[in-house]
Amino acid sequence: MPVTPSYPGIYIEELPSTSHTIAAAPTSIAVFVGYTHPFKTVAFNKAVQLFSFTDYEREFGGTFSGRLLDHTLPLAVREFFLNGGSTAYVVGLLPSYHDNTGGHVGDVAAGNVTLGNIEYQALQPTDVIPNPSGSGTITVAPQISINNVPSSGPNAGKIADITLTYGARPPEVYRGVSVDAQVGGKDNPDFVTTRLAGSAYARVQNVAASPTFANTASPVPLAEAALPAGATTTFSPGDYNTVIATDTDLDKVPIFNLLVLPGVTDTSVLSNALAFAERKQAFMILDPSANATADPSAASPHTYVGNDFNNVPKSANGAFYFPYLQTNDPTSGAPISLPPSGYIAGIYARTDTNRGVWKAPAGLETTVLDTIGVVDTGRMTDLRQGQLNLEGVNCLRTFPGIGTVSFGARTLVSANVAFQQWKYVPVRRMALFIEQTLYRNLGWAVFEPNDEPLWVALSTSVEQFMLALFNRGAFQGSKPSEAFLVRCDSTTTTQTDINNGVVNIIVGFAPLKPAEFVIVQIAQLAGQAQA
Repeated sequence: MPVTPSYPGIYIEELPSTSHTIAAAPTSIAVFVGYTHPFKTVAFNKAVQLFSFTDYEREFGGTFSGRLLDHTLPLAVREFFLNGGSTAYVVGLLPSYHDNTGGHVGDVAAGNVTLGNIEYQALQPTDVIPNPSGSGTITVAPQISINNVPSSGPNAGKIADITLTYGARPPEVYRGVSVDAQVGGKDNPDFVTTRLAGSAYARVQNVAASPTFANTASPVPLAEAALPAGATTTFSPGDYNTVIATDTDLDKVPIFNLLVLPGVTDTSVLSNALAFAERKQAFMILDPSANATADPSAASPHTYVGNDFNNVPKSANGAFYFPYLQTNDPTSGAPISLPPSGYIAGIYARTDTNRGVWKAPAGLETTVLDTIGVVDTGRMTDLRQGQLNLEGVNCLRTFPGIGTVSFGARTLVSANVAFQQWKYVPVRRMALFIEQTLYRNLGWAVFEPNDEPLWVALSTSVEQFMLALFNRGAFQGSKPSEAFLVRCDSTTTTQTDINNGVVNIIVGFAPLKPAEFVIVQIAQLAGQAQA
């Protein structure tokens, strides 16, 4: 504060700094949108922040399967965290049945059964799977067995052992379950509703006024009714387009960097999602069709991945990865194939942490975890990848002794000469990182006097941030003047700008581009003596 001198001597006045520290924005907060558990999701169409797959299980009920249900999302989120991701938002969509035009034909309903005079409701969907013992299929639903019910004495019909099963998952056994809600005037911890409250397979839906147990001769399924007429899928473009619109709960998330819609290939959804990512200064990771193949001569039902890519809307804020990856179902152990986007989002996060957002999330160090390799239709030769790479398809390759790695780093517009500055994923993501950082750190300048002191303060703050990035090796160039440019003065902000309340800052940088092609030149020395 100003001092008022009164005696001869030295006075000290502390002046406020005109420099404002800029905090770097995060780079790998991922948003996942897709169908979640129909009976266990806490809230649908809400963006829920998660820091682990355990968080996902608590909020969305974990993995699930069903006759037509799209259960890709929970597995993609799981792979994100396993491969290096640390923070995500998940928007769960409520599954329902649709016809082949996307029209709604029915809701996914929980199976239920009444035994004795107690009603039990399934907490897992009904599924149809190949018969493990031979041809055909079998229906899998939660099943309940009630045994050891006394037929006489004071506990007749009042206590039982209850066993719940669901497919190949471990059974749940509850012994000494009671129909008495209270004992001695206190809540009974063995009351059937209380004991089954933690079950993953079923819950008590209704208990009659004078409940009793009855032994079951064999396990009783809690199966969902027959599928609605015309049901072909649970996917509907409207489900996705609703949550990526303006002013939705997801739109109000202050910042995220990666957008993932696992397994979605619908053109209208992808177009809206890419536009949403551009508006949010985020980057989208896209998947191929589940039946996509690297072989252009493959017959139906397979489709050449190049055709898949051609049908994808193009944006500098997105990248396309191929093929699907093989893994084992975490609950049943059965082999399954998953779209690559969840894995790739985790690799983006791991690379950002280990090297920086300016490093391409590709190469032999980007080992994909929790996979046994690419699907058979995704195996390819170097020449085949060469063609796909030039088109803009980023391939995952499995190499002997190394494993499966991400082996491409091109954006959706890499083949378009008009967008060559955004040809590579790390270059585009670096620009988005700088944009997000400055957007969220320069708010202090709003309503400040638009003159030289403000321009100097803005330049100083931004230069310090860019210099810190330069010192971490984020730019090309051997000295700051070759690596970046920051300008905010009378040449960038004219009097007309000042009159309109505008201050302009020019920020430029020399991006690091990946060494995509390493060329080794070999020459034979002539005339050398032989040892």
